[in-house]
Amino acid sequence: MKALLIVDLQNDFCPGGALAVKEGDKVIPVINKIMDKFTIIVASKDWHPDDSIHFVKWPKHCIRNTRGAEFHPDLNTKPINKVFLKGTEGKDDGYSAFQATNENLEKYLKDRNVDELYVTGLATDYCVLQSALDAVKKGFKTYVLTDGVMAVNVNEGDGARALQEMKEVGVALTNTQSI
Repeated sequence: MKALLIVDLQNDFCPGGALAVKEGDKVIPVINKIMDKFTIIVASKDWHPDDSIHFVKWPKHCIRNTRGAEFHPDLNTKPINKVFLKGTEGKDDGYSAFQATNENLEKYLKDRNVDELYVTGLATDYCVLQSALDAVKKGFKTYVLTDGVMAVNVNEGDGARALQEMKEVGVALTNTQSI
């Protein structure tokens, strides 16, 4: 059984947001177009408290119950079966969707016999990277849909390095046409 994981497609990570990925919203139509190919679709959200130590490293973003923490309005959220909230504690946490605190993502997927996980969303070099690495560690055949992710690129080439790191641990890099 395969599932789609949409990582952090929130307003604050899209153009105009507090921690925007340049052209991050360009992945939304790509993701919306493939949703009908999956019976199980899950998504993660950064869901930070206002006083998170995470904000020593990053600008304030995705503060729970704010517009910035909401999914981008163009994302089709109707097919999403479950949203996993991460970064909910006051520490520097929540890069991987598998660090969700409202429910255990690994258990949720395995209870539904998911063995293949297709990862999309923002950002390639942070939360997508950590989610994909954790998926492999937890035994899922993991695919990153390269046309469905976008990098922050704090340093030039971070996105490419992240994809290479994923590939080296067994993540299959592919695109939405291959589904």
